[in-house]
Formats: sequence, C-alpha cells, structure tokens
Amino acid sequence: METIVILGSTGSIGCNALQVIKLHQDKYKVFALTANGNVDLLTEQCSEFEPQFAFALNREANQQLKKNLLAFNSKTIVLDDENSLDWLASHKETNTVISAIVGAAGLKPTMAAANSGKKILLANKETLVMAGELFVKAVKQSNATLIPIDSEHNAILQVLPQSKKLNYKSNGIRKILLTASGGPFRTSTKEELKHVTPKEALRHPNWIMGKKITIDSATMMNKGLEVIEACWLFDIPASDIEVVIHPQSIIHSLVEYVDGSTLAQLGNPDMRTPIAYALSHPERIESGVLGLDLIKTKRLDFEAPDLDKFPCLGLAYKALHIGKNAPTILNAANEVAVEAFLKESITFNQIAELIEFCMDAVEPQSLDSIETVLEVDSKTRHLALSWIDCHNLTS
Repeated sequence: METIVILGSTGSIGCNALQVIKLHQDKYKVFALTANGNVDLLTEQCSEFEPQFAFALNREANQQLKKNLLAFNSKTIVLDDENSLDWLASHKETNTVISAIVGAAGLKPTMAAANSGKKILLANKETLVMAGELFVKAVKQSNATLIPIDSEHNAILQVLPQSKKLNYKSNGIRKILLTASGGPFRTSTKEELKHVTPKEALRHPNWIMGKKITIDSATMMNKGLEVIEACWLFDIPASDIEVVIHPQSIIHSLVEYVDGSTLAQLGNPDMRTPIAYALSHPERIESGVLGLDLIKTKRLDFEAPDLDKFPCLGLAYKALHIGKNAPTILNAANEVAVEAFLKESITFNQIAELIEFCMDAVEPQSLDSIETVLEVDSKTRHLALSWIDCHNLTS
C-alpha cells in the first residue's frame, strides 16, 4: 500500500488526484491532506478519505477545520505548527508526495520531500523555476524519484525510452516540442489585449484550472515556466525546446529524436490521465478518462507563438539565458502581477511590463541555498508591489 501526502488537495490537481486514488484504494492510502483556506472542501475530503493528518495554511481556516472534524468525530489529526507542510512532506510513513500547492509556497515542503528521498509527483512548477539547480541536486543526493504531473512534461516522460531516466543526457533527443493551447486570446489582436478583463482571461477554452494557472495560460507565461521546468527535468538546453501552439490540446507534447522520428502523446484534455501515469509509473492504471475518439477529433492544428503579442514567453527564455536568479525574479514578479491583474489594479499587458521591469532592476546573483532563493523572491515581490503602487489603475 502506497501512502500519499497531497500538498494542495482542494485545488484542481489535488481534486483530480483524489478521484484517481478513489478508483484504486487497494493500491493507495491518503496519509495527509493540506490546503490553503478552502475549509469546506477540505473537511469533505477528510471525511471521505480519512487521512491520518490534515492542515490548512490559513490559520482561521485551520481552526475551523478542527471544529468541523471534531463535530464529525473524525480521527484525522489537524496539525497547527507553521512547519506542518515540511513535516508531512518528509514524514517517515509517507511514500509519495503530490506537490500541488500553487506558487512559491510549495518550494519549502517540496524541497523537504526531495531531501527525504520521497517519490515526488510534481505539479508545483515554481519549485523548479525558482530553485531548479538546488532541487535537482537534492533529488539526486537523496535518491528521490521525481515524476512530473504537468500534462506536457508527463507527455514527454511517456514518449521517452522507458530505459532512460529523467536528467539523463544521452537519450537520443534532438529537441522537445511543448504544445500550448494559445489560451483564450490566441486570435485576439495586440490592441484588443489592452482591454482584457480578468473574467475574460479566466475563460480557458480547453482546461478547467485554478485562477493563477489560467491567467498564466492567457499570458503564455505558463508555457514559459514549463520551458524552464523542462530544462531541469530532462537536462536539455532551452535552445532545444520549441513551443508550438496547438489549439485543440489533444497532443500534449512531442519528442523529436536524432533519427528523424517524432513521438507524441495524445489524449483528451483531462488532468486525471497524467496524474494516473505519475502515480503508477512506469505501469498504467485506470484514470476514469475516456479514450480519444480520432474520428470526432478530425483535425489537429499547429502554429508558431506570437512573442510580440505574448511577451511573457520571451521573458522566460530571457531568464533562462541570463541564468542565476533570473528565473526566481521572473516567477516572483509574475505571481505579484497576476494577483494585481485579478484585482484589476493593473492591465493584462502590464503583467509583462512589470515582470520585465523587475528582471532589469534586480541584480543577477548566484543561488547557493534555499534561503538565498527566498531572499531574492521577497526582494522582487517588494519591488513589484512598489511598481504597482505607481501604476495602480484604482488609485
């Protein structure tokens, strides 16, 4: 029986993971569930899956969770220490950690899992973006297992030779092609993007996701972050990673080999598929997702991304080129910018402007520890907030 901790169980990835686990309760046991503040859903999940531990990062939500579970006579222990996430991620009775916390908040507990040699199913892309070198080093030193949940990276894993491991250079790859839907504004003009509202940006054409990743998809920053992830996951330079717009979201990514072959993973756009493969890798288990109907699909379209219209993708490549702390700066500035856009404090196009400002303003430096990473993250956030104060649409 594989024991699982889900960091971020009330989000899209967490909920889908629990749906897959529910189909295989003879194989997987939920050891702990954590969330930020969605206490009602977390209470329901604890009632159904009966984890040994639960924790809500929001203090008020955590107190309410205690009351809720006490009323149900639940045996689940609600933790209240500020280091609870790290403790759960490294717990000796935990086999697998699903890292599905959104944003930089997932860095420390995911690092704790890596340092403890866990099997890590990674959906929190910020861990690799902010601290890729440190994280990959920790995974190798502790002999942890790292499996991506992101549909694109999971697709790449599926079409790599099974005899090869992640972070292995001699795998015959010529290049990786990451597909992107293009988001809700693929056909919009640059002028039209000036007037985009948060409500419009949250209407993804293919995927049902959380607000942060949906906005990132709309700006194409999500694909930029995935390029950075892919560099660390597959030990491949950015110059060998190509982004291709594929509006149908049927082909989730492709790998081109040195012999001229190109292999692709296809499937309906449903996160349960990559989650199931990550859980059972290298085997396959039922996910609850219907197979792809190629006759109904009919056509698959592809086009190049427009970097002038979506500069965030270009900024991610720029961060990779600069190296050092640039990806950390990129990520921190983007998180602040997305939150400000959702609050209608800045415009859609100002998201990229803010990120570029921070990348130019913060001095490059090497990252030799998680503490240094967090210092750069904090400094960038303060700088980004100052920029917003000067450009705030509501002030």
